[in-house]
Amino acid sequence: MQHRVAAFYQFAALPDFRKLREPLRAICTDLKLKGSVLLAHEGINGTLAGSAEAISELVEELQRGVLFGGRLDNLELKFSQASTIPFQRLKIRLKKEIVTLGDAGADPTHQVGIYVDPTDWNDLIATPDTLVIDTRNAFEVAMGTFAGALDPGIKSFGEFKDFAARNLDPAKHRRVAMFCTGGIRCEKASAYLLSRGFAEVYHLKGGILKYLEGVPEAESRWRGECFVFDDRVALGHGLRESRMEHQSDE
Repeated sequence: MQHRVAAFYQFAALPDFRKLREPLRAICTDLKLKGSVLLAHEGINGTLAGSAEAISELVEELQRGVLFGGRLDNLELKFSQASTIPFQRLKIRLKKEIVTLGDAGADPTHQVGIYVDPTDWNDLIATPDTLVIDTRNAFEVAMGTFAGALDPGIKSFGEFKDFAARNLDPAKHRRVAMFCTGGIRCEKASAYLLSRGFAEVYHLKGGILKYLEGVPEAESRWRGECFVFDDRVALGHGLRESRMEHQSDE
């Protein structure tokens, strides 16, 4: 039996995010979904798995249901398949940020970089004088990345600020293009760079997952596998399960 996996996020004002936790948990429990959802003042970020029907009901509730009251009308959604449920349990957590950077100036609801459709990504990153940055953690980059992309060598996304301070200069790097797994990290990173005076900042809409889903392998500039934070470990072109053995450094 194939199970459907939904990865989703949206930066949106949710001042009542603490009150949303238990009603959302009840909805997911009723639908027999497993996975993880983060709620914060700035929005929602999650990955949940279950039957195709349950995932459809969840998406309908998020986008048009009473609980969020239409505030998630621009939800970034990506769907993939799993041969078994890739999560052990359901977790609904409250956080300060739905993706942790630790800089109040990085607010994607205020300003954000230019979204680039996966079909246009190859042309952008092939453009001279475009600095292409992988905003993911070093172990993710080691499993796969776009040809020619810069690896910041960070252990967590919160270190991106220090990397930028040491290595990026708005006067020198006039055009920056960034990407990540699903789009959320590079969206916040683009807001951060814009707040620091970078003029031309782009990011891959829907992230690597949307690219691997829609761009034919023969035309792809992606090399390797895309790490995902569930039991499938990694996905390839067409979002095929890789189930690579994830080796620890310990």
